[in-house]
Amino acid sequence: MARFAKGSRALAISDRSGAAFPYREMVQEWTGAWVHISEFEPKQPQLQPHPVGADPQGLQHARPARVEFAVQDILPDNPFTTTGGSPTLSVSFPNNGFNAGTTYVRFSDVKQAVGGVAINTLQLSGALLSGDITSTATTIKLLVPVGTNLPTSGYIVIEKVWTEADLTAGTITNPLLVGTYANEVVQYTGIYTGGIGTDLTGCTRGTNAPYRGVTPANTTAGAHLSGAKVYGCYLATAIGTTVQTGAQPATETQYNSLTVPLVSNAGSTATGGGFQCTIGPVNDRG
Repeated sequence: MARFAKGSRALAISDRSGAAFPYREMVQEWTGAWVHISEFEPKQPQLQPHPVGADPQGLQHARPARVEFAVQDILPDNPFTTTGGSPTLSVSFPNNGFNAGTTYVRFSDVKQAVGGVAINTLQLSGALLSGDITSTATTIKLLVPVGTNLPTSGYIVIEKVWTEADLTAGTITNPLLVGTYANEVVQYTGIYTGGIGTDLTGCTRGTNAPYRGVTPANTTAGAHLSGAKVYGCYLATAIGTTVQTGAQPATETQYNSLTVPLVSNAGSTATGGGFQCTIGPVNDRG
């Protein structure tokens, strides 16, 4: 059977340049042309692009972001400072994030009076509803402890927890709601103290108070029974301090404290409040 010669001494003519090259140095391109190895050009990848499908748009195990209600922060030890004869209360709250704004805050877990300002006044706690109210009442009567002074306007939260009685009465139909909070935030524009109790007037029912520059979703106006717990809140202002950074920018403003206007003057200059007092929104149960 005939065989091809190896061409060790032969020359071949390049299909590209027409020049003669050693036969054994010739290679075939993807077009079928025989060229010298120095002339070889690989196939351009764009001539046969790989098929590309659409980009995936959905996640298999998605966990959408939720807007959670604000929670309480723990203040430093003895965060409250009063000045005798002044209604301004200073509150230590490092890196508070309020950034020169005003926000409604509620204090809790206060352990001791400060400068003659009672615990109930610092927390604006201890008040109770004086009589049942409907979901449309615009005047709310309270029994307020002696020495507790609510601001002349602002917000309160009426604490409410669903019970078995609400389920039996048909007020709620889902048994899983029993034991959960149904607090209502109420805005009021006036206050009258006289006679037996305190009246809040100009009430807007089923609202919410801004906190950290965000106003949570409105609460639901509802009927409340006499004796329900009521809590107030203060309009606090963040205080900024300019510090040197040693870098660029050369200075920055840090917000490490708040001021709160009390209804009446403090009796003396003092610092206190105790261990792990907390600060948070007026409605800390969503």
